Amino acid sequence: MAEETRIVEFPYKARNAFKPYHANEKRFCVTVAHRRAGKTVARINKLVRKAFECKLKNPRYAYIAPFYVQAKDIAWVYLKDYARPLLEYGAKVNESELSVTLPHNNAIIKLYGAENADRMRGLYADGIVIDEAQNIPLNILTTIILPSLADRQGWLDISGTPNGWKNMLGDAVKMAQANPDEWFSQVIKASETELIPYEELMRLKALMTEEEYQQEFECSFDAAIVGAYYGKEMTIAQNEGRICSVPYEKTQLVHTAWDLGSSDDTTVLFIQHVGRERRIIDSFRISGADPDYLVKMLNEKPYNYGDCLLPHDAANKLLASGSKSIEMIFKEMGVKNIKIIPRAKNLTKVNDGIRAVRMLLNQCWFDAKKCGEGDNNFLDAMRYYRREWKDESGVFSARPKHDWSSHFADAMRCYAVGYNEIKTTGTLDYRKLYK
Repeated sequence: MAEETRIVEFPYKARNAFKPYHANEKRFCVTVAHRRAGKTVARINKLVRKAFECKLKNPRYAYIAPFYVQAKDIAWVYLKDYARPLLEYGAKVNESELSVTLPHNNAIIKLYGAENADRMRGLYADGIVIDEAQNIPLNILTTIILPSLADRQGWLDISGTPNGWKNMLGDAVKMAQANPDEWFSQVIKASETELIPYEELMRLKALMTEEEYQQEFECSFDAAIVGAYYGKEMTIAQNEGRICSVPYEKTQLVHTAWDLGSSDDTTVLFIQHVGRERRIIDSFRISGADPDYLVKMLNEKPYNYGDCLLPHDAANKLLASGSKSIEMIFKEMGVKNIKIIPRAKNLTKVNDGIRAVRMLLNQCWFDAKKCGEGDNNFLDAMRYYRREWKDESGVFSARPKHDWSSHFADAMRCYAVGYNEIKTTGTLDYRKLYK
């Protein structure tokens, strides 16, 4: 009985940057941290303490890195070191399994690699740490991790350093922003922690590109997307709080801007002009839809519509059957105030449209939910839209890269060009609505 009441001294003192992290009691956590901040050490100690304190039967905990060998190189030494005080009580270290078993409650802490995450399929867990989550596919979270936590309502801890938004770390940050009551989140920048001496940071900054430095030490998600057209503007919008909840204003018309596709995506933006603000309140994407479906989609939304800005190919047969164009079919189905945006006949015109978008973005507010859901959402597209890289010459092309992000970006360019023309000519009748 005397041994059961002895105090265990763990050899860990939390850095100031991680004290709020250790103090929080929320089930879900995400930390975005600069290199060498100590996020792995903090998480290993959380695993050890939670496993030691757990009173459930046969507790199970996991640490996951992108690769098994990476988990061994990064975390295994830390786990053995910080669990060492428990060895005198009979804790067992299994080198071949990369696991530590605690004697008093049979808790097991085990290391995994995401490349073989199926090893966890069907297992339960009371707590899981995912490290370097920016390099781990998102589907592992939804198909393996969350199900393993469900029946025992285990906790989840995600951390990493940015590498763009389209990965598990980026999605975790967005989930935390949308659900602050359920998630603890923190961003730890090198310029704020003083964990790395200023002189050393300046030395590193001189050796790296600005994008690399902002990504690795200032935790910028958008700087990581080298060659992005709108990364800076979207970062400013995020920092200024303009990516948030933007409700539909019933007293104002909703204008639509389109990019049309037949074999690939059709995208639509829903925009309101409220004072000097340009509010992107909704977005829509579908592949291979016909005009009837698109008009039905418009009518099912609760909006009072203003102008419909269509790209030049709406006058062609792109999505239409028979001899009718999209423009003709839309008009026959009651869509009013259609304006066809002229084709950008050369790269100069495309770049003019990109500049028009950049000028407009500082007036834009974006609904974080309706514009940020799904794998191919508008906000991600605006962050990712970038110049094409030419491998043979090792430089960026002057031409935009055509991929999943370009459809929403083209819809935004359609809006920017159409909006500028509307301001200049004043020819559109804002009083008419769709039927």
